[in-house]
Amino acid sequence: MSRMRGASTSLVEVTNIDRFGFWVLVADREYFLSYDEFPWFRQATIAQILNVELLHGDHLMWPDLDVDLCLESLNAPESFPLIYR
Repeated sequence: MSRMRGASTSLVEVTNIDRFGFWVLVADREYFLSYDEFPWFRQATIAQILNVELLHGDHLMWPDLDVDLCLESLNAPESFPLIYR
């Protein structure tokens, strides 16, 4: 008989990865990061994507990829264009 899993002790967790992008759970909110909107992750390994840290309560950092994103950019990626204008 298996036991119920306990509460997560991590404030950030990658919950799923597929060919379109991946989902990150931060506190009680889940975000989808598509490879089209966040191309830095397209060629990343699973281990690199899973190695994510929450900094200062509002920034996600992937140290293996040198990627740092504020949660605001996950809420409205269109407000943070990849090309400087």
